[in-house]
Amino acid sequence: MRNFLVNVNGTQYEVAVEEIDGKAAPAVKPAAAPVAAPAAAPAAAPVAAVAGAAKVTAPMPGTILGVNVKEGDTVKAGQTVFVLEAMKMESDIVAPVAGTVRGVAVAKGASVSAGDLLCSIQ
Repeated sequence: MRNFLVNVNGTQYEVAVEEIDGKAAPAVKPAAAPVAAPAAAPAAAPVAAVAGAAKVTAPMPGTILGVNVKEGDTVKAGQTVFVLEAMKMESDIVAPVAGTVRGVAVAKGASVSAGDLLCSIQ
């Protein structure tokens, strides 16, 4: 009997395989339950871009460490609205224009890709 760890789509399974020498294979036993995957970070409800509003997007992939605004907040141009961690460095994401936040698309702890919408400012 040989034991192997098999990774399928991020889920790890322990598999026992019996070597046979030209003999009929024994009945297959059911596999053990998969090892639980780590829980994903909480995500905010998706927010569509608001027509005519300035989009604040992620400049690079990373993790949102701070959300400094909520829908309805008034912001000034250059004000920090999000803190993004990428490659162990924190970057402030600032409002490109002054206005009112019309929708926040991410929550603290969310993973984002470059170009993902973070919020809209009108």
